Amino acid sequence: MWIPTEHEKYGVVLASFRGTVQHGLPLEIGDTVQLLEKCEGWYRGFVHKNPNAKVGETLFNVMSLSPLSPTHRQFETVIPTEDSVITEMTSTLRDWGAMWKRLYVKNDGDLFHRLWHVMNEILDLRRQVLVGHLTNDRMKDVKQHITARLDWGNEQLSLDLVPRREFSMVDPDEISVTELFKLVSSIPKTRNNCLNTVLLLLCIPHSLSSSIHCPLYLSLALATYSNLGEELEVFFHIYDGRENSERFFVRLNKNGVPKSPEKTERQCTLFVDLGSSDLRKDVYIVVHIMRIGRMGAGEKKNLCSIQYRRPFGCAVVSIADLLTADSKDDHLLKVYACTTESEWYQIHENIIRKVNSRYNLSGSNTGLAVSLQLLHGDIEQLRREYMVLFTRGVSITKKLGFSDIIMPGEMRNDLYMTLEKGEFEKGGKSVARNVEITVYVLDIEGQVMKSYVAAGSGEPGGDVYHSFVLYHNNSPRWAEQIKLPIPVDMFRGSHVRFEFRHCSTKDKGEKKLFGYSFVHLMQEDGRTLPDGTHELIIHKCEENANLQDSSCYLKLPFSKANLPGNNQAVKGTKECFWITSFLCSTKLTQNGDMLDLLKWRAHPERINDSLLKLKEIDGSEIVKHVTELFPFLFQVHIINLLQDSKFHHFKPVMDTYIESHFAGALSYRDLIKVLKWYVDRIIDAEHQDHIQQVLNATEYIFKYIIQSRRLFALATGGQSEEEFRCCVHELFMSIRFFLSQENKITSPITQTQAVFLRTFPAVYGELLKIFTVREVAGFVRETLGSLPATARAECPLEAVKLHCIAKTVESQLVCIPESRCILLPVVLRLLQAHMQEQRDLVMCARILTSMLSLVRKYDSTATEPVVSEEVDLIVDSLLVVLMRTILEITNRPQAAGTNMRLQFQDITVCVCGEFVACLLALLRQMSDKHYQQLLQAFTSKDDLRDFLLQIFTVFRILIRPEMFLKDWTVMRLVTNNVIITTVLYLSDPLRKNFLNDKFDYKVWDSYFYLSVIFINQPCLQLESFSPSKKKRVLEKYGDMRVMMGCEIFSMWQNLGEHKLNFIPAMIGPFLEVTLVPQPDLRNVMIPIFHDMMDWEQRRSGNFKQVEAKLIDKLDGLMSEGKGDETYRELFNSILLKKIERETWRESGVSLIATVTRLMERLLDYRDCVKLGEVDGKKIGCTEEMYIRYIHKLYELHLKAQNYTEASYTLLLYDELLEWSERPLREFLNYPMQSEWQRKEYLHLTIVQNFDRGKCWENGIILCRELADQYESYYDYRNLSKMRASLYEKIMDQQRLEPEFFRVGFYGKKFPFFLRNKEFVCRGHDYERLEAFQQRMLNEFPHAIAMQHVNQPDQTIYQAEAQYLQIYAVSPIPESQDVLQRDGVADNIKSFYKVNHIWRFRYDRPFHKGTKDKENEFKSLWVERTSLTLVQSLPGISRWFEVEKRELVEVSPLENAIEVIENKNLQLRMLIAQCQSRQMQNINPLTMCLNGVIDAAVNGGLARYQEAFFVKDYIVNHPEDGEKIGRLRELMFEQAHILEYGLAIHEKFVPQDMRPLHKKLVDQFHVMKSTTCQILKLTFIKPASEFPAYVRASPVHFTNGSPRSSCRNSVPNIISPDGARVVARRR
Repeated sequence: MWIPTEHEKYGVVLASFRGTVQHGLPLEIGDTVQLLEKCEGWYRGFVHKNPNAKVGETLFNVMSLSPLSPTHRQFETVIPTEDSVITEMTSTLRDWGAMWKRLYVKNDGDLFHRLWHVMNEILDLRRQVLVGHLTNDRMKDVKQHITARLDWGNEQLSLDLVPRREFSMVDPDEISVTELFKLVSSIPKTRNNCLNTVLLLLCIPHSLSSSIHCPLYLSLALATYSNLGEELEVFFHIYDGRENSERFFVRLNKNGVPKSPEKTERQCTLFVDLGSSDLRKDVYIVVHIMRIGRMGAGEKKNLCSIQYRRPFGCAVVSIADLLTADSKDDHLLKVYACTTESEWYQIHENIIRKVNSRYNLSGSNTGLAVSLQLLHGDIEQLRREYMVLFTRGVSITKKLGFSDIIMPGEMRNDLYMTLEKGEFEKGGKSVARNVEITVYVLDIEGQVMKSYVAAGSGEPGGDVYHSFVLYHNNSPRWAEQIKLPIPVDMFRGSHVRFEFRHCSTKDKGEKKLFGYSFVHLMQEDGRTLPDGTHELIIHKCEENANLQDSSCYLKLPFSKANLPGNNQAVKGTKECFWITSFLCSTKLTQNGDMLDLLKWRAHPERINDSLLKLKEIDGSEIVKHVTELFPFLFQVHIINLLQDSKFHHFKPVMDTYIESHFAGALSYRDLIKVLKWYVDRIIDAEHQDHIQQVLNATEYIFKYIIQSRRLFALATGGQSEEEFRCCVHELFMSIRFFLSQENKITSPITQTQAVFLRTFPAVYGELLKIFTVREVAGFVRETLGSLPATARAECPLEAVKLHCIAKTVESQLVCIPESRCILLPVVLRLLQAHMQEQRDLVMCARILTSMLSLVRKYDSTATEPVVSEEVDLIVDSLLVVLMRTILEITNRPQAAGTNMRLQFQDITVCVCGEFVACLLALLRQMSDKHYQQLLQAFTSKDDLRDFLLQIFTVFRILIRPEMFLKDWTVMRLVTNNVIITTVLYLSDPLRKNFLNDKFDYKVWDSYFYLSVIFINQPCLQLESFSPSKKKRVLEKYGDMRVMMGCEIFSMWQNLGEHKLNFIPAMIGPFLEVTLVPQPDLRNVMIPIFHDMMDWEQRRSGNFKQVEAKLIDKLDGLMSEGKGDETYRELFNSILLKKIERETWRESGVSLIATVTRLMERLLDYRDCVKLGEVDGKKIGCTEEMYIRYIHKLYELHLKAQNYTEASYTLLLYDELLEWSERPLREFLNYPMQSEWQRKEYLHLTIVQNFDRGKCWENGIILCRELADQYESYYDYRNLSKMRASLYEKIMDQQRLEPEFFRVGFYGKKFPFFLRNKEFVCRGHDYERLEAFQQRMLNEFPHAIAMQHVNQPDQTIYQAEAQYLQIYAVSPIPESQDVLQRDGVADNIKSFYKVNHIWRFRYDRPFHKGTKDKENEFKSLWVERTSLTLVQSLPGISRWFEVEKRELVEVSPLENAIEVIENKNLQLRMLIAQCQSRQMQNINPLTMCLNGVIDAAVNGGLARYQEAFFVKDYIVNHPEDGEKIGRLRELMFEQAHILEYGLAIHEKFVPQDMRPLHKKLVDQFHVMKSTTCQILKLTFIKPASEFPAYVRASPVHFTNGSPRSSCRNSVPNIISPDGARVVARRR
C-alpha cells in the first residue's frame, strides 16, 4: 500500500535506473528526484529536470536521500534543512554545468577555463562547509568566498542578480519591496568597490609551502636560492610619498624562513588605523632587506668575525595591484639592489619612478611572495569576528599618526626617530669611513633604559640599536626609522645618545668610536621634542669610558639650532648629524598653549587667556587631550565649545564623555533656562549669528540636559520630575512659536529656523531616555506641525524641512508603531505637497522608501489593525500622486546624445526606481478593505475612469524592459506579482462601472493592452529558464501568464455586443498571446477567436476582417520564431469543435483550414531555412507566402505613393499567371475567378499605377499585351479604349527627372543587410541632395555623415559606429539609339534618360602634377566612378545594391571635349524647344546663350588654345591628334549653334530684353573673331579642309532643330562657363 513519505522527500540518483518495469521512471546519475509516496522499497515521485512527466516509481537503493522540512500536501514544495548557501550553491552549479559545456562548444576558451577554476573552488569550499568542523568566523569567511564566486559567475554568464543578507538569498516575501530594491540596486555599486578600509593584514608564513590557516592575511616569504648563507632582516612599511606607518620587522635565517616559526605574532601583522584615503592607487608596500654578515658579500669568511648590517635589496608593490588580484595566490615580487650604495636611502622611490639606471635585479632566483587581504572595522570588532587570528597571535603595526577618530581611553605614547644622514671627516684616513650608529635611550639618572629601542613591530624592543653600514662613505644617508615606546613618566629628563663608530674591514674588524651626539626628549617647561628635522652636533670622543657619566656631556649643546650666537667654533664644524622626530602621544604635547590649558588648575588666573587661544590650537591636538579638557570647558561655557566646527568629527569622543565621565547632576536646570532664553530672543533679535551658533549645538545641549537629569533622578530618587517636565514643555512651546513665524526668504529668522531643523532630529533619541514614546512623538508632531505652510520652491526652508522629515523617518522614533501612527500624518502632508509640485523628488523617494520599509503588512512589532490604519493613511494621501510622479519622470523627454541618454536611463533606474518600489510596496500591503475604501472614495465615474487609466498606464511602464536592469529578475517577478494582484482587484469595478450603456472603450482597451504585454514579457517566459529557476518561480508565484489569460477570457465574456469594438484591433495582440508556448494559456485564449468570428458574422455577414487580420499577423509572428506544430493542431482542433453547431460552420471551416494551412507552410519554411534543405521544398511550401509578401510590399508602396515601384511589385504576381481558363480559389482580396480574369485585373491595376507614376511607356507595353488578348476574343469595345490616353500624356504632360543618390552604409552598427555596402536610390520628386541626406539621417539618427566622397578605409569599415556617405550620381541610359535619333521628341527622350537604368557614374575633378595657376585646364583630370546595380531602377524598390564598381581617369583634353559636347547638346535642346514653342518662357535659352558667349569672350576658349593647341602639347602628345581635331570641330560647331540660337532668340525675345539680346550679338561677334584667330594659329589643318557641315553658316538643322553629335547625353560636372571648375549641386 502506498503511503505518503514523512521524511524522505528529496533524493539524488547514485546509479542509473532504466525504468523498464511497469510505471518505472528512468533515472540518470546525478538526477534529483522529489518523492511523494513509498511502498515496500519503492518510491513514487518525479524528476526535477522534467516535472511535467508523469509520476513514476523507482527503487530506494539507487538514491541518496537528503533531510528536508515538512511540506504542504496539495502543492508540495521541498525545502532542504541544510544551509541555504549550500542549497543555492548546489542549484547554481547545476545550472552552470550546462552553460559551461556550451562555452566549450562556442569556443569561448577564456571564460570556459575561468569558470572551471571557480567551480572547483566552490566545490572545495562546499566540502569544507559540509564537514562541519569550521569555527564561526571561518564559516562566515567561507560563505563570503562562496557567495562572491557565485555572484561573479552569475555576472559572467549573464544570469540573474541574487539579493542577499548575511550571505543567504533573500525571500522577497519576507522583506518590503523598498528594501528589496535597495538590496538589488546596491549590488552593482559594491561589486567593484571596497568599503572604507581600516586594517591591512600582513603575515609571514612558516615556509614557502605552508602558512597560517587564517582567512585574512597577506603572506610574504623571501626565497633566496643564490646561496647567500647569511641571516636577513626584512622591514615592511606603507609608503605614499612618505613613510605612512611603522616598520614591521621580521628576522629570517640563512634558509630564508622566519627564525622563530613557532611565534606566529612575529610572522604576521595588522596595519591599523588606515582609512580609504590611505589606500589609494599611489600607495605601496615597501620592503627593505638587510643582510647580517661581512662587509662585502664576496669576502672570505676568515677575514673578519664581526657581523655588520648591510643593505641587500628592496621590493615595492602597489596595494591597488594586490587588491585587484586573486587573494588566494601569492605574488612573487622582484627584489632589486642599488647600483651604488649612496642611493640606498631612495631606492624605493627610484623603483616606483622606474629610474632603471639606479637599481638592478639582485638575482634571478631571489623573490618575495606576497598576498594581501583587507579587513573592515575597528580593532575591537575584528577581535570578535576573527578570534582565531588574535588567539594565535598577530602583531600590530601602527600608523605614523592618529586615526581620524580618537576614542577616550585610547593610550599611545610613541616617539619615532629617523636616522637621516651625516657629514663626517676622514679622520686622517686615506679613504672614507664605514660609519655605524649605535642608539641608546638613557633615563634621568643616565642609566640605559631596557627594551625601549625597537626596529619595528614584530620583534621585541632592545637596549641598543645598530644602524646599517654604508661602505666608505663620509656622507652616508640612512633614512632608517626606529621606535622609542618610552613611558610618559620616564620622558622627563631622559635623552637619546647616538654613538658613531668606524667599522674596519681589516683582520680584527674592530668598531672604533670617534664621536657622539645626543638629544633631550623633553624641554624644561614640559614640552616634548618638537616634530621635524634636527641638526645635531657631533662631539669628538674616542674612548667609551668618557660616555659612562652622562652628566658630563648633558651640559653641552646638542643642536646647532640651540647654540648661543657667540659659539662660532661649534657652529663652524663640518661634522654634523641629522635626525627626524615624530611624537604620537595622547598624554604629552609640544604645544605651549595646550600645556597651559592642561595646567589650568595650577594657574586659574590664566583661564581667560587660555580660552582665547583655544581656537588657534589644531583640532587634532585638542581631541587627544579631550578627556582632561572637557570638565574645564564645560565649567566655562559648553555652548561656545560645541558651536565650533572642529568638534564635528569627534562626536564619538563627546558621546563617550557625556555617558561615562560627565557628572553635572544640577546642570539641566540652567541649561534649559539658557536655551529657552535664546529661543525667546529669536523673534526680536536683530543679529541672529550667536543664536544660530547656540541652536547648532542643540543636539549636545539636550544630551547634557538629559544626562544631567538622569544623574539627578538617580541621586534623589526621581525628585522634581513634574518641574522638569514643565520646563521641557515650556521650552518646546517657545520653539514652536518661533518655528511658526512666516518670514521672507532672506530673513535671518528663516535661516535660524533652518539651523534648528537640521539638528532637531538628533534630539529624539535623548528625549526617549526620559519621556514615553507617545510623549516624544507628540513633541515632534507639534513641533513639525507648527512650521509655516510655505509652498515656494525657491525657499531654502522647504528643502531643510524635507531633510528634517527624512531624518525623522529614519530615526528610532518612527520604528515604533505606537509613535509612527502619531507622526505619519505630518510626514504625509509634507510629502504630498512636494510630490504634487515635483520638487525635491530624490529626497521624497528616500523618505517614502524608509517609511514603507517600516510599515509592513506582517510587521512583527505591530498588530494588524495598526498597520492597516497606516496603509489607509498612505493610500489616501500618496497613491494617486505617487502614480502621477512616476508618469512625470518616465515621460520626460530624453536628452540628445548617447551619453545623455545613458545618464537619463541611470536617473530613471535610480530615482524613478525608488518611487516604483514604493508604489509596489504600497499596493502589496493593500487588502480587500483598502481597495474597497479606495474605490468608494471616487465621487464620480470620471474620477474612477481617470484613476483606472492612470494605474494601467503606470503598470505598462513598469513592464518596460528598461525599467529595471537586465539581471534584476527578482524585482521584475515581484512587480508582476503585484500587478496581477492589483488587476484582479480592479477587474470588478471595471465590469460594474464601464459596461452596457456606460461602456468606455478607452478604459477597456487600456486594460486589454496591459494584459497582453504582461503575458508577453520575456521575464515570464518560463520555457527559456533553467529547470531550477523555473521550479523556483513556479513554487513562488505560479505561472502568472495563465492567471492573466484566465482574467482576459473572463473579462472578454462580460463584454457582450461591445466585443465588436475590439474586432479586428485585438486580433493581433490576442494571437500573440496564444502563440506563447503554454498549453493552459492556449486552451483559455484560442476560443476567443471563435467569439470574434461569431460577432463579426453577426455584424457583417462574414468574417473576412478576422481572416485577413489573422493571416497578416500570423505571418509576421511566426516569421519571428513564435508558434509550433502543437499550436497549429490545438488551434485547429479547438476552433473546429467550437463551430460545430454554428450556422456559418462551412465558411468557418474554410477560414480555419486557410489559417492552419498557412501555419503549416510557415513552419515548413522555418524548418527548411533552419536545416538548409533543397530549394525545391522551399518553393513548394512558400509560393503562397511569396504572393502574400508581394502584396504586402505592394500595399507599402501604395501607402508611400511609390506608384511606379508598386506597379513593378504587382507585376511579380502577374508574371506567375497565364492567359488560361484555369479556375482560381478565393485568395486575399481576390474573388473566385478564372486565371485569365485575374491576370486581366492585374494588368489593368498595374497600368493604372504606371499612369499615376507617369511611367506611361511601361503601361503601353501592358496595353499592347491586353490588346492582343482582346483581339483574340473579339472584344472590340475594350480594345478601343487602349493606349490613346497614354500616348497623349507622353506628348502633352511635363515629367520631372528624378535625382539619383549613391548611399554607403559603413560601420558595424548597421544591420547586416546594410553593413559596409553601397546602394543607389531614386529620389522623390523635387528632392535634392540636402533634403535626401537629411531624410537618411532622420532614419539613422545615430549615423555620422561623411563629408568626403573618397572610399573609406578599414578603420571606418570596422568601427563600432554608423557612417553614411551620400552623394549624387548621374544615370547612364541604356537606350542610346533613342536619345541620339533625330526627330524623337524631348518628352520621349526624357523617359529613357532616367528609366531602365543599370549604370551610374560620379565624376571627381583633380589636378595631376603641378597645377598651372594661370590655366587650370592643363592639369585638370577627372576621376570617373561607374556603378553597376544588381537590378535596374526603377524597380520593386527605390534603391538597389551596387554590384560592380569601376574607376577610370579622364584626361584634361577628353574632359574639355565632353564639356563642349554637353554644352552644345544643351543649346540644341533649348533651341529646338523654343522653335517648337514648347518653351513658355525664353529665359532658359537666354541664360544659356549668355553663359556660353560670356565665358568665351572672357577667355574661356583661349584657355583651351593655351592648353591643347600649342606646339609643345601637340609634339609631346602625338596620340591625341584626333582628339585635338575633335575639340576644334566642336568649337567651330558651338560657334555656328550660337549664331543660329541668337537668330531664334531674336524672334521670341520680349521687348524689355532687347538690350540684353543686342549685347549678346555684339559679344558673339567678338567671340567669333577670337575663335577664328585661335584656330588659325594652331598647327592643325586649315578650316577650309574641315567637313562641310562644320563650315556651313548658319548651321542647317534637320527638321528645324540642331543635330546632336554628342556621344553621351549625360551632363558633366565640369563646365567651361567662366573657364573655371563648377562644383556639382549637392
